[in-house]
Amino acid sequence: MPLEVKKQPRETSQSLLRRFQKSIQESGILVRARKIRFKGKKKSRDMEKEAALRREELKREYEKLKKLGKLGSSRK
Repeated sequence: MPLEVKKQPRETSQSLLRRFQKSIQESGILVRARKIRFKGKKKSRDMEKEAALRREELKREYEKLKKLGKLGSSRK
């Protein structure tokens, strides 16, 4: 989907650039390009399970520390 912005009569280059940037943001082209560019690799099934187990372990440890009062109450 090409996006075309033409310079209007008596329009400055800065206002043309501003109009172009606004139309790019509204069209969502930049968001799609970033999603494609920074797409991460899928993890294997075993790696997903391992990560889930690790998250659960960390969650349990966090709750344990919170109950003991060693976490969260020392904020200033």
